[in-house]
Amino acid sequence: MSGVRVARTQRFKRAYRKLSPENRKRARKAIRQLVENPRHPALRVKRVKGTRGIWEARVTRSCRLTFEMQGRICVLRNIGEHDEVLRKR
Repeated sequence: MSGVRVARTQRFKRAYRKLSPENRKRARKAIRQLVENPRHPALRVKRVKGTRGIWEARVTRSCRLTFEMQGRICVLRNIGEHDEVLRKR
């Protein structure tokens, strides 16, 4: 996905600030992998149930980030504990 830009929602920014320093580091790595190769096996990317264009990617065993693609822009929507991130709001 070369040439892909990353955008972050306010919700993502707030949630990212709440992560531990170690999970922030892991999140940065996951985002790099997502932009370079969204099919990277470590990410385990899959569509969020009940949605059409929202996807989740694995940061750690318990941490997930959600995103959607808008053309060549990867919009990071939320990040945090698996169940909290996938809860509908």
